[in-house]
Amino acid sequence: MKANTRLFGEIDIQEDKIVTLEQGIIGFPELKKFTLIYDSEKGDDSDTIMWFQSLDEPQFAMPVMQPSLVKPFYNPTVNDELLEPLGKLGPDNLYVLVTVKVPVDIKNMTVNLKAPLIINTDNMKGAQIIVENDDYDVRFPIYDILKKAKEAGE
Repeated sequence: MKANTRLFGEIDIQEDKIVTLEQGIIGFPELKKFTLIYDSEKGDDSDTIMWFQSLDEPQFAMPVMQPSLVKPFYNPTVNDELLEPLGKLGPDNLYVLVTVKVPVDIKNMTVNLKAPLIINTDNMKGAQIIVENDDYDVRFPIYDILKKAKEAGE
């Protein structure tokens, strides 16, 4: 499938790489089809900021990342009823992402640990869920964490 995007121009998307969020995302319930775009030259998608690109609206793409990069023991509590539409989830098919906010001053970069994207990689169904844990912030600062990780990896 061909998709037009604001950031990446026209791209080819394999059908099995399309994530469907039946309820859309918070603030944009009409956006239901997405794909994940990352820098394939770096290898896999486990250590970088990626883009959650809407296939319904070419202008809409959110930076996202795996929460374990900035919160190694991220383990949100979620009402099981909210996850039922995604199908059976387990360690082999559960993929969690958090949205990244990158303001003008990059040192104020944050992730939203309170509303992760939960994806079942077997059926590519997903949902953005509000977690029950009060110890997860909507704006968790990550600049210093990423900087230290990059310095340690060099």
